[in-house]
Amino acid sequence: MLAGFEPVGVLVEIMNEDGTMARLPELMVIAQKFNLKIVSIEDLIKYRLKQESLIDKQVTVKLPTEWGNFDLTAYRQRSNNMEHLALHKGTWEKGEPVMVRVHSSCVTGDIFGSCRCDCGPQLHKSMEMIEKAGKGVIVYINQEGRGIGLLNKLKAYALQEDGRDTVEANAELGFKPDERDYGVGAQIIRDLGVTKLRLLSNNPTKRAGLIGYGLEIVENIAIEIEPNDHNRKYLETKKLKMGHNLELID
Repeated sequence: MLAGFEPVGVLVEIMNEDGTMARLPELMVIAQKFNLKIVSIEDLIKYRLKQESLIDKQVTVKLPTEWGNFDLTAYRQRSNNMEHLALHKGTWEKGEPVMVRVHSSCVTGDIFGSCRCDCGPQLHKSMEMIEKAGKGVIVYINQEGRGIGLLNKLKAYALQEDGRDTVEANAELGFKPDERDYGVGAQIIRDLGVTKLRLLSNNPTKRAGLIGYGLEIVENIAIEIEPNDHNRKYLETKKLKMGHNLELID
């Protein structure tokens, strides 16, 4: 497709002599030996970010809230017509580091105030911090339950009530511990003119996912919420099995 031909997918795995998969250093040697072109995934991402967009900006409105006054911009994802939001405040110069949180939708926590997770408090704390800073962005991505959807999230909750942790429950339902993709969020951030982030997150996967889309994270700001009796095991699992930086959990 990128070359202007009919879209076709082919996967060829190049092996080393010992049977292991050839990585980029070995592939560079092979490409040089046989005079082959070689393109990295990073190159493809950079090219597509320049040439294509996954999103269309729809409308921007004023949004006064309990935590401050913001602008709210709606985006539509071209590939599936899903709608995502950006809550933002202030202006910034090109290349200026800006406080950013990428927040996945959580109906139970953000709307109903569930104590089983820390999503709602993290969202509101981010709004408070951006209001205090006078500028920043919260990208609200429509990917419930770490990307498995609301119904499957509730099924995972039922399994957790029978003793599984959040990782075990996702696996039993046939999912990875985290199914989220940050490509759309990265494009929304870039559309708002932000390329350098002061990232509000405890999640190293989120950091890696955003860096992979050409954004620079100059600072990681922890946004940890005091655990309660209902979410302590959930937070322990996030720290021990998913690598989240949570100082309040032993």
